[in-house]
Order: sequence, then C-alpha cells, then structure tokens
Amino acid sequence: MPLPAIPRRVKIGDAAAFAGTTPRAIRHYHAIGLLPEPERGSDDRRRYGYEDMVRLLWVRRMAEAGISLDDIHAAFKDTAGIEQSLARLEEALAAKAAAIEAQRAAVHRLRDVGSPLGLLSPLVTGRLRDLPPGGLRSADLDTLLVSERLFGPLGAAVQADRFIVLATHPGLRADEDRLADAEAALDDTVSPDDPRIEDLAAQRCAHETALAAAVESSGLEEALNALLDREDEDAGEEEDGARTSAVEAVGKMPYDFSPARVRYEERVVELLRTAGQDGDGDGGSTPSARPAEPGQRR
Repeated sequence: MPLPAIPRRVKIGDAAAFAGTTPRAIRHYHAIGLLPEPERGSDDRRRYGYEDMVRLLWVRRMAEAGISLDDIHAAFKDTAGIEQSLARLEEALAAKAAAIEAQRAAVHRLRDVGSPLGLLSPLVTGRLRDLPPGGLRSADLDTLLVSERLFGPLGAAVQADRFIVLATHPGLRADEDRLADAEAALDDTVSPDDPRIEDLAAQRCAHETALAAAVESSGLEEALNALLDREDEDAGEEEDGARTSAVEAVGKMPYDFSPARVRYEERVVELLRTAGQDGDGDGGSTPSARPAEPGQRR
C-alpha cells in the first residue's frame, strides 16, 4: 500500500493546523524569538520542517499547561531555570482549584436551600435555613450580603440572630417595620434639629434593647458564642481578607442619608452606647447591632 504524499516542508497554515494553533500565534512566536524563523520558499513564504514542527509542538504543549511564553522562552535556554516558574504555576493552579471547589459548594448550597440565602457563607446559611417560609425577607438578605462584605461571615452571623428573632416575634417585626417607615421619612425636608429625631432615636434604642433581650432569652447568643470559639481556634488557618478591607469597603458603600437622618443615626449610636454603659459599666450589654442597609445603617 503506497504511503500518502509526505511533504519535506509545510506552509504556515498547515503547520498551525497540525499544532492546533493559528498562523497569527505562530507569527507572534517568531516576533518574540520563541520560534526561530524558518526558511522561505521561492514564493517568499515560510516553510516549516521537522525540527520547526517539534519546537512548535513543545511550545504549544507548555502553553496548554499554563506556562507563560516568557517562561517557555527561558525553558528552552535552561531547563533548570523553569523550576521557579513551575512552582508559581503550581500555586496558581492550586488556588484556581480551590476557587472552583468553593464555587461548586456555593452552587450546591444554592440548590439545596432554594433561595439566594444559599449564596451567603455556610455560617450564615446554616443559622437561617430553618426559618419558616417568608420569615426572611428580601431586604434582610440584602442586609446580610452587605454585612458579609463589610464585616465577614462572623459579623453577618451576629446579625443573623437579629433576623431570627424578628422572624419569630411578630410584635418585634411590626415595631421594626414601623420604625423603618419613620426613619425613611427623615428626608431632606426635615431639619436636623427637629425634636422628632430625639424621640425616634429613643424609640429605636428601646426597640434594639428589646431585640437584644429576645436574642439572649432564646439561647441564640450561646450558640453563636460556641461558633465564635471554634472560629477563634481556626483563625490562624483562615484568610482575613473581608475583615482587613472593612474600613475601605465601608467608605465605598453609599447611603443616601439626609442631614436629619445622619443626625438621627448619630443619636441612636450615642443612646445605645449609653445604654450599654449603664448596663454593666463596660458596654458589654449593648443591644445587637443594627442592619447595615439603606434605611437601617449599622
């Protein structure tokens, strides 16, 4: 059986097709000195021989492994010189693999929970997934999302207790809604010196005190403290990116507050701090932190 025609040299298009790349990529390899320029035929076109094709195949195989073109260039000059590049590449690939696994876990939680709650951290999702249908509102999820970005999963987990109490205490939820409406009415038509601000701030402080008492009596605080203890034990093994960037992140999160609303928020903070100091002298009984969302700033 006769062999098919075997070319002694091939044009750039055939070389690219065989190597699984494009003529444009091959020309780039020539431009950066990664692939030597081959001989040209009588028509002034490049012609690639066996050695050229072997070199091209090695270039493609290393590129497919994720090695940068600069490092491939160094590898052809000195095989030992690529060790550091390979070590960096291995670290990068491990990080990508971890990121992919985290994405798979998030998708699994989302499918398992059946709501956007599954996209939050496992710590927060685990504390809220057993709430009755409708117990967690869309705005509550928005607040937890922002809190995770600002304060990390632990900060959002602290806030999750607040939403558990609101979902299981209709009276407190109704009071929360009433206060939120009143706070939203503190627009630019209201003066920062309006006496209603002081009265509303006092109502908010009393509400937060009642919420804190409900959290304490429900045993949620003890369960959270156990989680915090476990997190402290593992703190050295976890990254702290969310917490270290909290100050910067807070400065980039917009809240369209009027001067009256800003004054109100300041008074709430002052009253809550005073209530904590009156409770035990060191602020330890300060009521739970409020949601970090437009209308209810942390």
